[in-house]
Amino acid sequence: MRSVCSILFLLLIPAVFRAGAVPPDDTLAIVPEPVSIKFGKGSFTLAPSTPVLTQAGDEEVNRIARFFADQVSLSGGPTLVVREKTAADKGIPAIIFTRQAGRSSAPEEGYSLTITPKQALLNARTGAGLFRGMQTLLQFLPAGMAGHIPPSTYSKLKLPAISITDYPRYPYRGMHLDVSRHFFSKEFVKRYIDLIAMYRMNTFHWHLTDDNGWRIEIKKYPELTAIAAWRVDREDRPWNDRPGQMPGEKATYGGYYTQDDIREIVKYAADRYITVIPEIEMPAHSVEVLAAFPGLSCTGGPFTVPPGSYWPNSDILCAGNDSVFTFMEDVLTEVMELFPSRYIHVGGDEADKSNWKKCPKCQARIKAEGLKDENELQSWFIRRVEKFILSKGRRLIGWDEILEGGLAPGATVMSWRGIDGGIAAARQGHDAIMTPVSHCYFDYYQADPEFEPKAIGGLTTLKQVYSFEPTPAELSPAEALHILGVQGNLWTEYIPDPSHAEYMALPRMIALSEVAWTPPGKKDWNGFRQRMNNQFKRLDRMGVNYGKGSFRASVRTAYDKKKQEVRMILESEQPGVPIMYTIEGNEVTSASNLYNGPFVIKQNGLIRAGLFVDGQLKEKTIEVPFLYHHAIGKPVMFITKYSPRYPGSGNGTLNDGLKGSVNHRDGMWLGYHGTDMELIIDLGKEMPVNSVQANFLQNQRSWIFLPEVVEYSLSPDGKKYHSVNDVNNKISPKLEQAVIQPFNQLFMVNTTARFIRVKAKSPRVCPAWHPGAGEPCWIFADEIVVF
Repeated sequence: MRSVCSILFLLLIPAVFRAGAVPPDDTLAIVPEPVSIKFGKGSFTLAPSTPVLTQAGDEEVNRIARFFADQVSLSGGPTLVVREKTAADKGIPAIIFTRQAGRSSAPEEGYSLTITPKQALLNARTGAGLFRGMQTLLQFLPAGMAGHIPPSTYSKLKLPAISITDYPRYPYRGMHLDVSRHFFSKEFVKRYIDLIAMYRMNTFHWHLTDDNGWRIEIKKYPELTAIAAWRVDREDRPWNDRPGQMPGEKATYGGYYTQDDIREIVKYAADRYITVIPEIEMPAHSVEVLAAFPGLSCTGGPFTVPPGSYWPNSDILCAGNDSVFTFMEDVLTEVMELFPSRYIHVGGDEADKSNWKKCPKCQARIKAEGLKDENELQSWFIRRVEKFILSKGRRLIGWDEILEGGLAPGATVMSWRGIDGGIAAARQGHDAIMTPVSHCYFDYYQADPEFEPKAIGGLTTLKQVYSFEPTPAELSPAEALHILGVQGNLWTEYIPDPSHAEYMALPRMIALSEVAWTPPGKKDWNGFRQRMNNQFKRLDRMGVNYGKGSFRASVRTAYDKKKQEVRMILESEQPGVPIMYTIEGNEVTSASNLYNGPFVIKQNGLIRAGLFVDGQLKEKTIEVPFLYHHAIGKPVMFITKYSPRYPGSGNGTLNDGLKGSVNHRDGMWLGYHGTDMELIIDLGKEMPVNSVQANFLQNQRSWIFLPEVVEYSLSPDGKKYHSVNDVNNKISPKLEQAVIQPFNQLFMVNTTARFIRVKAKSPRVCPAWHPGAGEPCWIFADEIVVF
């Protein structure tokens, strides 16, 4: 078994070299990408004689410097001496750690790193900044062997001459871990924290309680760890098909962290400048509490701890029972004694209030407090808990459902059901953290499910995570300041062990770290993808079971205005892996066309493409219809702008020749939220127009509906429009399955035009029968085909 110390160095030391050897000249591949990098000439040699110098009298700086030296020696690199700098050290080759605490204008977690052939100087205003810079310094060591190697096996390391100025984009950069659905050891939690620290993230959101198990020792209520922490073992059954505990059956599956375990982990994280935020779920996701204390429910029970899926969450804490608040305050008091974090997370999500509607105590509470309904009762519940948390000098944070019925005064929102919760919170003057299912749920598949371990569903690729923009464009500059950052969530219904958890978290966590740290203008998918090659080598050496990413091809087009040609571009998340393709719809094999770069296409076709490794197809081939028509690549003027939440591939989405699928998240649809779509296509010159067809998507389960009517009109000069034609929708909005519907209009023979105006009338809000009745709905548009 590896010791905790060994695991630590495995996570933090990326390279070592043979005794006396000069390191290979690897490409610098730092993740996340720093704000500013300037390259110099030559390199600095790190040898056994190289001291690590710190400023006198600063124990925090000394500790960080020793941390760095320990990682180097544990990797088999030179054993470095850490000591305080003296006047006699002026000009000697050294690594120098300094802190300039007086520079109050410098970013809290910012740092500068300057390496010359004579020295390596790491400077920051705070210990946190110095630690983040140390992580960057460790990535300078070329990816190589990382393991517990005997001392002095590798004696010399070379660091390239460089100057870096760096600081994070967002103050909150987090990762979440659910330990309720499956319990994870204290050692793995530390390993997870090390991975968070390695990529300059700063928050660990620890989901300690949920229906399937209570994981934290509370001295006042030993029943929580005696009863609520254990469930019957149904691990041989699918999560959604697990019968509950039978009379007389023993609950043996689970576990919990003692308060000493908690203190140890919190200190371990603090030493790495990671804040641990505990989550204690309420009022829903608490049936494990009711198994131990049925009197806190509306019905009185009995209850057992569910071994699998538990839905809907109707067995929730009784909001009309004062004993519930006594219990929660006692629990939170002990929690806050263990966790010094500014935030205490109270969940607040997915509360089915059907029992509240029938409960005399809850209805009496609604009447006594002058509340309108059960949504306001939940808001009252959260506000009461918040008042207690504020009295202890802390702040409440919860999932975006805490917005329902009115947000508690000082609460912070985690927006998970999309970004709307974050937008609403910011516009109300509340802080928000963006963690939407569309980009930040790492329990979703990251590649084709047929080739991946079991996951809860969905598809969130590495590229999709990297594409996330956390600050919505519709917020004003003042409102945007309330977006504190981002968080990746790892729910563990389908993740039973540490190896699987690593596979799901990485490398998507690394992509999110760059979203959270790097300025938007510095982000570059192709550059990130290349830099990840080095990170994969490090993770291999560290023994991390990371996901290999999607081996699925993607397709896009580019229009050459000068040559009036459409070029087809094939890509993947895997640089260097061959892509084979066909354009006539034939099956793709290892003998098909090898993609060597963009190629011209001049006719309709079906693009099929796949990645091959050693002659074997890695995942299913993609199939994308291509329509060669008059409007491809022509300018589009958007009279109404599409939502930045569903921007497709940008302004050219509707006339790139490619048709989207029924998956509205495939990156090929433009979404309009609560508004009509209106645009004008300029064909460049007047020409015959025989037909215009716009394609729309309906998926009412995702609040996406077809337009009521699509209006087409033509113009020779862009001023006066004629040939106005309406195409009405004939598809029922209640259709259960997702469907793509073309709205096609044929024109009379000899009709000509240069400008085509397309207007799609949206239903604007969800219909009365829909769960989102009265709320803004979407229309999704794709290819507008002109012949």
